[in-house]
Amino acid sequence: MKKPAYRASTLKRYRRNSEQLEALDTQIIAVLKEDHPQSVRHVFYRMTDPRLPEPVEKSDRGYRHVQDRCVKLRRSGRIPYGWFADLSRRGYFVSTFSDAGDFVTRMAGHYRADLWQHADCRCEVWAESRSIASVILNDCNELAVSLFPCGGFTSLSFAHGAAEQHNASADTRPLHVLYIGDYDAAGVLIDVSLQRELREHLKPSIELRFERIGINADQITKYDLPTKPRKESDKRSQHIAYSVEAESMPAKILRVILRDKIEALLPENALAVAKVAEQSERYALGLMVENLHWRDDDMEGDQP
Repeated sequence: MKKPAYRASTLKRYRRNSEQLEALDTQIIAVLKEDHPQSVRHVFYRMTDPRLPEPVEKSDRGYRHVQDRCVKLRRSGRIPYGWFADLSRRGYFVSTFSDAGDFVTRMAGHYRADLWQHADCRCEVWAESRSIASVILNDCNELAVSLFPCGGFTSLSFAHGAAEQHNASADTRPLHVLYIGDYDAAGVLIDVSLQRELREHLKPSIELRFERIGINADQITKYDLPTKPRKESDKRSQHIAYSVEAESMPAKILRVILRDKIEALLPENALAVAKVAEQSERYALGLMVENLHWRDDDMEGDQP
């Protein structure tokens, strides 16, 4: 069966048969097997590649179709749930401990050496959406940088709160902010607004260095990112001829760009040195746990 062309007049009537659905599922699995975790929106943009055997249309309908297939693939067990990243819904938990030894044991796993103590600056990452934040969260954690998903034009309270954390610190090094957002009439204004808000609330003594690392015009050309016509009704940023969502950048490439930028700000071999220090400190914490257990055993032995 020859697949009909994606024309606006035929979209509503077009339905994939079982063979075409299996081809689409195979594409989705291959993309996630190659690189995970990814957001559903990242997977969607990969599926719009016209060179694929079963591409989807660049539309809300196309996104919903990919989203539906991703749900079915997870429920069927063909894709692990952990291959998808999602920060839009988070639980809130209360931690309790059986005793002091249990507390130290669990906290020891969270011990992190300070990668940035000898760096020339501080660093944090801001992302326009939680979708973007979800695919770079692990890298930010590993490289010990704070991550702020601002959800479009950030609220005044959110930017103020972030600035106040730096104002309260005794650290006087420059603050280097890396930003990732859409390239469209609104998106190119969000980072401008964010930079202005941070600068307004930061103490004058804190130097702010702000850098948009994605999406920019050069990346659109270099990585052949899919574009959409700008909305004629949107009068902002008239020099922007089309729009490109940040999620259209393949997640693996986005993470490489981010890591390269962050690691360039760190001292050489900072991550390797920190891992050695962490191993030593965690060993010391393990000895502390043993001492706590010995103390508890002695106290129980003293009971009449």
